[in-house]
Amino acid sequence: MKMHVLAGGRLKMRKHIYFPDVDRNESIELPVNCVLLRHPKGNVLFDTGCHPDIVTNAEERWGALARVMTPLMSPQDNVISSLQAVGLAPDDIDIVVCSHLHPDHCGCNQFFKKARILVRAEELAVARSADAVGAGYLPVEWDHPLDYQAVTNDLDLFDDGAIRLIHLPGHTQGTMGALVTLKHSGRFLLAADAVSIRANLDGGIIPKNTWNKDLCRDSFAKVRAIEADGATVICGHDDAQWQSLRKLANGYD
Repeated sequence: MKMHVLAGGRLKMRKHIYFPDVDRNESIELPVNCVLLRHPKGNVLFDTGCHPDIVTNAEERWGALARVMTPLMSPQDNVISSLQAVGLAPDDIDIVVCSHLHPDHCGCNQFFKKARILVRAEELAVARSADAVGAGYLPVEWDHPLDYQAVTNDLDLFDDGAIRLIHLPGHTQGTMGALVTLKHSGRFLLAADAVSIRANLDGGIIPKNTWNKDLCRDSFAKVRAIEADGATVICGHDDAQWQSLRKLANGYD
């Protein structure tokens, strides 16, 4: 199996959302990463990032959320272009794993018409609730006639230990990570927004955009235990880490 880190967009947000004690006027740039896993039994994409349209009409697509998450991306800074760079198209993807259904993680779901879309049942429930938009769930980003399948337990995707889906609630009810085991490069935990920025995990700092702080702390503890067991944690939006990762065709095996 091979792992490719792909670009899913880039955003600017207020830094105090992640670090409540900093100046409210300070901003932070956040890469959006997606990960392609080329398993012998199928191509798996972890998250689909931001929709390309937000480059030119973010407020039309996202509404008020566009003033909280400001796009900084170029027209090519999306998962579709990233897949092209490794020789694949959306129809080549067999499974999409959604860490959760916020717009910067599922914005390109609609392009993957032939894939099974795996989402935690808890996440689907809140995304379909009456107050979903107020909680940051936008139907335009995820509610398409796709093959959504609810995940109710931690799941060994191919029953061989290569890709294990793990519930990491806190940021949202159904946030899900993936523990990936590669033959030569070792183990990686794709943590998504269970750990958006490394300093949150290191300092035990709970971001303000957290649904449940106690569950976030529990997920931090689970992530630390997985890391202590030898896995490399790939955070959802850590710019320093993003700069250090091998990307696109320069993957991990």
